[in-house]
Formats: sequence, C-alpha cells, structure tokens
Amino acid sequence: MDDRILMTFPPDGETRTDFVCRPEKAADAREAVSAFVARLHPAPASHTIQDLLLLVSELVTNAVRHVGAVTSLWLTADRGSVQVRVTDPSPAHPRDRMPDLTGLTGGFGWPMVQRLAQEVRVRETAAGGKAILATVPR
Repeated sequence: MDDRILMTFPPDGETRTDFVCRPEKAADAREAVSAFVARLHPAPASHTIQDLLLLVSELVTNAVRHVGAVTSLWLTADRGSVQVRVTDPSPAHPRDRMPDLTGLTGGFGWPMVQRLAQEVRVRETAAGGKAILATVPR
C-alpha cells in the first residue's frame, strides 16, 4: 500500500494532518486509519477511533464490492474533526436498500456510514468517478 503523510499549515496557524493511500481491501484501510490516528496529538477518543475504523471499513468494502476498486483514501484531521474521503471510479451514488437479514446481499453498510458520520456527502470527481466525504467529530 502506497501512503504518505502531508503536513499543512492553514492561515489560522492550526496544523492539519493529511494521509493519502490506495487500499486494496478493508484491512488495508483499517491499517491506514490506525497509523494515521497514532500520529495525531492529542489522540482522538477511543470511541472515535472505533467509529473511524468501522466507517472506513464499510466505505472501502462497498467500493471494492460494488465497483471493484478504491481510487484513494484520504484522511484529514484538524482540531475538531477527522474527515474521510474515499474515491472510486464509478459515478453511481450509494443508495439505501432493504437490509438482507439472510446476509446474502447486504444493505447494512450505507446506513451504518450515515449513522457513524456527523456529515456525509457524495461528489463527482473530475475523472468521472465519485468521492464520498464523511466527517467524524474528534
């Protein structure tokens, strides 16, 4: 997995930390989240870390399952929140569907993402795919 840490200094003087990678599976994404939060100071609360791990797992799993690939995973943190951006090559937006209690077709991931995040947005990318942006309070 190719990843990098970027430090930026916005005009207000607040440090923001960014982490970019291209996970091939949910386990790679969870590893990226763990490495990212380990570098944050102060560290997010443990429940926030658990929410981030689950949120990123669901977004990456859905992209791999329904589209076949993740283009990028971008994690950004500032003083008040952690933002997650997962991009994939499909322009199709996630949709709510009836959860399948037999476990065959799913339907649980997207509602879970919406519950875990404070805000969720879906945007088209210049490359013709989509980016899902989710914000979790720090």
